[in-house]
Amino acid sequence: MAARAGKEKAEAVASRGALWFTVFPGKFTAKVFCVLLERLATHARRTVRVIVDRHPVHRSKAAERWLAEHTERIELHLMPGHSPELNPDELLNADLKHHVHAARVTPIDGLARETRRFLHRRQHQPHIVTGYFHARHVRYTIE
Repeated sequence: MAARAGKEKAEAVASRGALWFTVFPGKFTAKVFCVLLERLATHARRTVRVIVDRHPVHRSKAAERWLAEHTERIELHLMPGHSPELNPDELLNADLKHHVHAARVTPIDGLARETRRFLHRRQHQPHIVTGYFHARHVRYTIE
């Protein structure tokens, strides 16, 4: 599973086609990250291995504490620095940017609404989510 956070959203994709996300106001914080991890852990039937970049929130004390309390549920793997091409979630992000154009959405709430709408649609299209893991640079996650 790969996770990523961007402006006002955080998401995780699984090689079997599942997608979890949260759209939130403001900055990506350790609290937001822990909420997403809790959501992942709640839906999983086994230990979830999460691949993340080296964002400061992923390495925060709050995230470390949460992870220490849930070692049987979540296993976090940090990617090498400056290597977004290795994260399958970046392909979801590119897909989102391709389909949701900020320039066409006028009010700020509109962008969040359209982002949620797109991500909800992708949740019901596991064949597309699975496809993110077949790109050349990210196949290592399923091999």
